Amino acid sequence: MLTRDIAVFVAHARTLCPDFGPPTAKAAFLVAPEGFALATESARDNRYMSPAADFEQARAMAQHRQLHRALAAQLPVVGFAGDPDAPDGLFPNNVFATAPGRLIVGRMRHPVRQREAGREDIRGFFQQALGYQTVDLSRQPHACELTGALVIDRLRGIGFCGLSERCDAEGAALMHAAFGLRATLLFDLTPGEYHTNVVLTVLAGRAALLSPTGFVDPAVADAICALYAPHGLRVGAAAHAAFVCNAIALAEGTVWMSRGAAMALGGEVDVGLADAGFAVRAVELDAIEAAGGSLRCCVAEIF
Repeated sequence: MLTRDIAVFVAHARTLCPDFGPPTAKAAFLVAPEGFALATESARDNRYMSPAADFEQARAMAQHRQLHRALAAQLPVVGFAGDPDAPDGLFPNNVFATAPGRLIVGRMRHPVRQREAGREDIRGFFQQALGYQTVDLSRQPHACELTGALVIDRLRGIGFCGLSERCDAEGAALMHAAFGLRATLLFDLTPGEYHTNVVLTVLAGRAALLSPTGFVDPAVADAICALYAPHGLRVGAAAHAAFVCNAIALAEGTVWMSRGAAMALGGEVDVGLADAGFAVRAVELDAIEAAGGSLRCCVAEIF
């Protein structure tokens, strides 16, 4: 099912058993920010990006290494070298994603990011080392920026896909098929929001963090909160701006986010996460956030 009809989607989603797959990844990979700089093409539709003068490559590299060390204490994490010609390359989850036995390569909107999809080392790791098949969407014309645009509940096999310049309806349909999802809800993001994963995250299939202002239709936010009740948690404007929704669960009892996001959580949301069984773990990423993304954007999951 691929639909814009909220009621139809929710009714179907409620019938689905939590047996689609594991709720969290078995491993992850990161790409070092060796090309860390302002990507002027990406800045056209990413309002979270800072001016060029705010980009500090040495601090970004140090914070990224600390992120790698922190995550590696919880699950295996592979690190790939950065490409100086790919300033957004530290956000690989937009370009590469996985389903069991499959590597999915997305179609990026901007040419500066399209070159990332051709990385033979990443493709080769999955094809030769892991034996994954490749589903290559990078050569078709419709933007589909993978788990930036598409937030997936891996436990039930359902997706939430926000449409913007970074993902059109045809691209959403291609991703729905590539991931083999049971149902995907399509909706419009508020103008100025470039990716769904800055306004919504689903945590291990049992909780959701979302910013209602990121959705054109408030009924979408209401429906997602109801679907994950009592753990559908709304965040306010300050938390939204601090990338609270750009969080990820890499184990069933832990949610990872940046230090700035954790400080902006607010007591009610913090309590809600605890009630859902999540401990918050945070890593300082303010230098990386200058590039318009945060912790979840840095992490490409391996299922």
